Amino acid sequence: MLRFRHYETPRKLALYPGAGQPGRIRRLKELVSGLIRYERVEPLWSHADEARQYIERLIYLAVKNGDQHKETMDIANFWLEEKDLVHKLFKVLVPRYKGYKTCVTDLHKLATRYPGSGAALGVLELRGNPYPPIIPHQRDMRYTLSNMLLSAARHDFYAAKQTTAKTTAAAKQRPATTSTTNSTKSSSVDPPSEPADQR
Repeated sequence: MLRFRHYETPRKLALYPGAGQPGRIRRLKELVSGLIRYERVEPLWSHADEARQYIERLIYLAVKNGDQHKETMDIANFWLEEKDLVHKLFKVLVPRYKGYKTCVTDLHKLATRYPGSGAALGVLELRGNPYPPIIPHQRDMRYTLSNMLLSAARHDFYAAKQTTAKTTAAAKQRPATTSTTNSTKSSSVDPPSEPADQR
């Protein structure tokens, strides 16, 4: 049970002007088939985001059931109109994603092109494709000499800062305890007795 209020927003379907529902299905088939063939496509971001769920489901069922399962073959024949892609799905992609525990696609948003329609563009790709990565591999710079020296200097700086803070706090507490002790001692001493009246 959630401890906070969460409002679900309905998903907005991609717009296919002048195409209607059959045109929408045709466009999704083109994207699924193109991704199986080329392993990377660059449609509008909204179209890629919608087609991604279908390609994920298709590959998941192909890995799970294999090419001897009738319902899975019917789904593959529906989405892949070019029949050589069915062969690639089961003979190339299924062995590649056999042990995958995560999604098999990546979706990246590209910069908006101006002048133009202003619609966001995207890149939908299969993982393990032969193309250069869109996000380049970041070199680990932690163990270069300059960064190790800076890290050691930062560690020494904060260690000295903490030591100074502790010393200052101890110095502030010391006079207060001394004055309290002195006042306690003075209050415990009896006042001097007055001399007796001699007559």
